[in-house]
Amino acid sequence: MKDLTNKKILFIICGGISAYKSLETIRLFKKNNAEIKTILTQSAKEFVTPLSVASLSQGKVYDHLFNVENETEMDHIALSRWADVIIISPATANTISKLSQGSSEDLASTVILASNKQVFLVPAMNVRMWEHKSTKDNLNTLKSYGYKIIGPVIGDMACGEYGEGKMSDPLDIFKEINYFFSNLNKNKKIKALVTAGPTNEYIDPVRFITNKSSGRQGYEIAKSLSRRGFDTTLISGPTNLDVDKDINLINVETAEEMFKATQQNLPTDIAVFSAAVADFKINKQHKDKLKKKDNLTINLEKNVDILNYVSNHNSMRPKLVIGFAAETNNLDQNAVTKLTNKNCDWIIVNDVSKKDRGFKSEFNEVTIHYKDPLKKKEKLSLKKKSDISEQIVDRIVFQID
Repeated sequence: MKDLTNKKILFIICGGISAYKSLETIRLFKKNNAEIKTILTQSAKEFVTPLSVASLSQGKVYDHLFNVENETEMDHIALSRWADVIIISPATANTISKLSQGSSEDLASTVILASNKQVFLVPAMNVRMWEHKSTKDNLNTLKSYGYKIIGPVIGDMACGEYGEGKMSDPLDIFKEINYFFSNLNKNKKIKALVTAGPTNEYIDPVRFITNKSSGRQGYEIAKSLSRRGFDTTLISGPTNLDVDKDINLINVETAEEMFKATQQNLPTDIAVFSAAVADFKINKQHKDKLKKKDNLTINLEKNVDILNYVSNHNSMRPKLVIGFAAETNNLDQNAVTKLTNKNCDWIIVNDVSKKDRGFKSEFNEVTIHYKDPLKKKEKLSLKKKSDISEQIVDRIVFQID
């Protein structure tokens, strides 16, 4: 982890039961030499005391819009200019709602409105509140303003219910901020290419052959790479997913378009081929819409094998080539065969026959097979795809260091 000396972090603690976790988060940042200032909302004082926050942050705790001790300087201006980043933890449903409407009724909301610094929201609330459409709409508004969201995670809640809405662990919050500063200070010299999503192979102008891939795993890998400082390009088939603004997104539809986009973005240092590319395309696409018939014969021909092409490229082969294998049976056997036949460095295999993971799910469970005979296969147990991506990128970073 990177030392955070001279990094100035403004914590805004809001009124929720998870406020106690912010104390551990502040301790982690102080341990890594960050400068900390803190704003406590009035409701936050019901859960943590100014004294405990001041003791851990080793700095002043602010809670009033105007500072009577220094009438020549308004705290909401001074704090917004001082901070390198602002972390709102926990970000309650109420706080998220107020921020999305541009409210400035207290010190916390006024500081945020007066700031041009990166704001991180760490949501924490009941699962039903998290899933409510108004909360989702408010978050989308804040995302459009450039806010970054950390969490929440799935787990047991203080209210006794279980689900998504639990505040992220302090260490995960620290890692996200660490990635942010690393990206600011690191020359993006290491290039990463990721493919994601399905491809559409047209029969006629309105019909096509495709598959059930959502593209989510590839998108999460691209996000994780970008947050670690990689110069990341994402070549995506048709999806409904959002992408971080730091990622170079190239939208394609067919396997041929994805192949051409891949060629145009070589050379690269790392290539992760998670797209579910159609193995076959229509031999001859019909110019006009086909009329209904009792029987229809379609002739198929093989698409270019993009993974195989890149893995065996003599002059522009990436240093690390990773392929994915979506299987329904004999997972390990099929993965090893693909690893050998494609000449790639890793194959990441997952079981797409189960409804609780893989296609159309936010969860995944994968096994990584390595070309290096000294490295044993690794199973990454069932987690959200964002968490699986972090584990995959951890291993990428370790290998290239």
